[in-house]
Amino acid sequence: MSELINNSEQRKEMLKHLILQIHQGTAAETLRSQLVGLLQKIPYNDVVEVEQELIAEGLPAEEVLQFCDIHSMVLDGSIDTSGAQAIPLGHPLHTFKMENEALQTVLSEIRNILLDYRDLKKDEVTAFLIRLKAQFNLVSDVDKHYLRKEYLLFTPLEKKGITGPPTVMWGKHDEIREQLKNVHEALDSKGVDHAELGTLIDFLIKPAIEAVESMIMKEEEILFPMSMDALSETEWYRILVETPQFGYCLYDPEHSWKPESVDVSDIQYKPSSGIMIGTGSFENNELEAMFEAIPIELTVVDKHDKVKFFSHGTKRVFPRSRAVLGRDVRLCHPPGSVHIVQQIMDDFKSGKENKAVFWISNFRGRFIYIEYVALRSPEGEYLGIVEFTQDATEIRQLQGDQRLLSYVSEKNN
Repeated sequence: MSELINNSEQRKEMLKHLILQIHQGTAAETLRSQLVGLLQKIPYNDVVEVEQELIAEGLPAEEVLQFCDIHSMVLDGSIDTSGAQAIPLGHPLHTFKMENEALQTVLSEIRNILLDYRDLKKDEVTAFLIRLKAQFNLVSDVDKHYLRKEYLLFTPLEKKGITGPPTVMWGKHDEIREQLKNVHEALDSKGVDHAELGTLIDFLIKPAIEAVESMIMKEEEILFPMSMDALSETEWYRILVETPQFGYCLYDPEHSWKPESVDVSDIQYKPSSGIMIGTGSFENNELEAMFEAIPIELTVVDKHDKVKFFSHGTKRVFPRSRAVLGRDVRLCHPPGSVHIVQQIMDDFKSGKENKAVFWISNFRGRFIYIEYVALRSPEGEYLGIVEFTQDATEIRQLQGDQRLLSYVSEKNN
């Protein structure tokens, strides 16, 4: 028997046989015992090759997707990743893994919140739902993680003939997106009462958590080590330079990575060499320097309500990291103020309003002025919102005049 187990082809045949048994309805727990007992540890590349072979032999990818969670339950903890390559700091896979750590932290916090829900009093339900909503706002950031997989990682894998895992995972991404959407809609509902909490948690919240956790396991145990083996450093660097356009999930990379064996001079993300607008033009470095220098913070939200840009000056009023890029702007605000943000967007989109102004008279001892302005095309089409934030403390204290000639006079004295 040991010769059978140690032979790669025989091992894959055994794994294929057990997976097909799952599809025929054999209990997953029974198959898990067989896997652990017969195969001990399954190399991650065997799992990938078996899945690929099953699809090539005619098993529809939709069926693989349908039983994907059962596969995960059977294989969880049985996949051998000991032969996987080390991942350098700052490498795209390192970023993916750090995002998974951040996601796990949030998911653990949600599980902690759920522990005592049965003991809640009726007047505590609203606060409980607000806590859950705040955490699920963070979980929804996973969409950027999935988009980078779909458009940056899956493409080079598919070019190498590795189509099984990308096909199955993309389908699971869409399922998770729908689950998270349903959770948000339920948590936003004002009709959830104490009696309905159990149903909400058991049929929406817990399945969504488990789906995200299952995807993390598939990535860590199968996709990431397989991708590290399959792709060259040049391909990884191309992924790296394209990553910022999609944004990051709950993590702002702290390290940079550049392969020593690759000439990266021609591998750059260059949407254009310069920017021409109606009243002039900028080189990219000039435009970036301008946004760094202006004494007003800018944040741009596109017409799909996604954060598209923020200026990164040295004295920000409100901290920002690149993890916010691509996030739904509603998820960037505390649950208690989301309805105000939604009202502003509705008014701007309908044309009812073009500007909303706020100020905070004592924010850490400073006077902060905030202005939201609708962005519109010359034809009046709604393009999004720009938020201006300014520390106006010193401005409010000015008196008298300070003209250009005063500058010359001061410098000469």
